Amino acid sequence: MSSNDSSSGDNYEPRNLPVPVPAPRDVARDGTGWLGRALRAVFGWKPGSIRADLTDVLEAAPGESGFSPEESRMLKNILGLRERRMDDVMVPRADIIAVQQDIALGELVKTFENAAHSRLVVYNDTLDDPVGMVHIRDLIAFMTARATVPPEKNAKRKKPFPANLDLKAVNLAMPLSSAQIVREILFVPPSMRVIDLLVRMQTTRIHLALVIDEYGGTDGLVSIEDIVEQIVGEISDEHDEDETPSVVRQPDGSFVADARTHLDDVVAVIGVDFDVGEAGEEVDTLGGYLTTRAGRVPVRGELVPGPGTYEIEVVDADPRRVKRVRIYKISERPRERKREPDAALAGATPQSGSEPGKSTSTSATPAKPTSS
Repeated sequence: MSSNDSSSGDNYEPRNLPVPVPAPRDVARDGTGWLGRALRAVFGWKPGSIRADLTDVLEAAPGESGFSPEESRMLKNILGLRERRMDDVMVPRADIIAVQQDIALGELVKTFENAAHSRLVVYNDTLDDPVGMVHIRDLIAFMTARATVPPEKNAKRKKPFPANLDLKAVNLAMPLSSAQIVREILFVPPSMRVIDLLVRMQTTRIHLALVIDEYGGTDGLVSIEDIVEQIVGEISDEHDEDETPSVVRQPDGSFVADARTHLDDVVAVIGVDFDVGEAGEEVDTLGGYLTTRAGRVPVRGELVPGPGTYEIEVVDADPRRVKRVRIYKISERPRERKREPDAALAGATPQSGSEPGKSTSTSATPAKPTSS
């Protein structure tokens, strides 16, 4: 039977097709028949889209959709990318590890080792004046080229260099700008959709983007890994350390918390009586709540009245943000309180080569890598 014959009459029967094709007698069901056209003309009725149908399928009970729980989760995440913007996925400015363009190559190597990233932002005077990024592969290639000794020359040496490499020939005091290995970086607005940035990264093959606000200042950083994690979930590799809980109860009944912890997570650990009220509609994190409460960035050792019967002590902070706090119930806090933070509670020191006056690394909780 020809293809024309197979699509007519009551003997219609789809064969070897990847998706079901409706028979002519069923066309009216999806709104393409005369009744559907009349409904659209009179009432403005529109047939359901494939996107809406897929969303309904994914919302079905497990096992009914035909997708595994992992597949359903990833498909939902893919559909949600259209609604996500840079603000939702970017690494905040305070957590960006960056280097000045004239940093010595030796210091750059140490920064790469401490940061555990493969790409670092490079700036001129401040992070608001970025010039690009440096990839660790380019740094290794540059150092290898400088250290390579011709095989015939190396063979004449009484003690040949291993792998024909004389690492002493590499000038570790050379500034990064002189090495000419700084690459281009993308600049995107906070309102840009995540899915659009993913397409742009694929076409340009540049996998790091700085989020720039309306005044030209740096707001945050987005890597292709940050976007992929929006689909598949957190990606951890051999360099990632296990993160400790953001809010930890202490033997004396107090709580030690990372200031970046979401307020909902703080309430989940401490209890519903830690109710921030309307302030929770304006800010998301514990540090943001403290700044709103005090009207400025609190300093280390400062006590800030918390919600209800709670009081919050700033354990670690810098001029730009609060890093770590201790939360007491006023009735339970000790009378004699040690003002200086314990060594275990102290925040991490800024990385060498980072922007002066800017915090470029996280505190006790490790920063999420900006690239794999």
